[in-house]
Amino acid sequence: MKTDAIVINPPQPATASVIWLHGLGANGHDFEPIVPELPKDITRYTRFIFPHAPARPITINGGMIMPGWYDVFGMDLTVQQDVQGIRESEQIVHHYLAQEIEQGISTQRIVLAGFSQGGAIVLHTGLRYPQPLAGIMALSTYLPLIDTVAQERHPANQPTPIFLAHGQQDPVIALLHAQRSRTYLEQLGYRVEWHDYPMAHQVNAAEISDISHWLQASLA
Repeated sequence: MKTDAIVINPPQPATASVIWLHGLGANGHDFEPIVPELPKDITRYTRFIFPHAPARPITINGGMIMPGWYDVFGMDLTVQQDVQGIRESEQIVHHYLAQEIEQGISTQRIVLAGFSQGGAIVLHTGLRYPQPLAGIMALSTYLPLIDTVAQERHPANQPTPIFLAHGQQDPVIALLHAQRSRTYLEQLGYRVEWHDYPMAHQVNAAEISDISHWLQASLA
């Protein structure tokens, strides 16, 4: 399964890439406006790829067809999960990783980023990916298929820095889900940088500032 993407090439030859996945019902344009807000010392050499999720029926929304990385069956995201959809979207991320490698970008210069559903997919994919990544950035999300992580994770990304951020008043993905994911990742020995903000299911200026600092450190 392949999707199209918005690609923002840097003014200088690209030496790093950020593959950034949107949330349910959005598209690749969703986080495009953040790029100009990031420091020039990142954007001048970093290619940003914003894939569009495939359209699929979403059970919790009455079967309405919309862009989604996987189906959602109920408000408790941990009870019943769309295993097939999650693993299909993992392969979509692999496609974009392969494209960047073909263009000469080392995996150690690639960050996987995502918001909400997109964040769940980059966490799922990054922990299992067999080559070292520069970082994994997961915003307003949780760790899906948590029972399979310990068995399926790959040691290549054990030392990879992980940025987790969440809204304290998030009505879509409860803060508790994110906190449990953070605790579990830390128990497995991952380096997690955690932030929470007085906001709902969104991104704010303070978070963009923290993302900027983290990206600078990850892609120095």
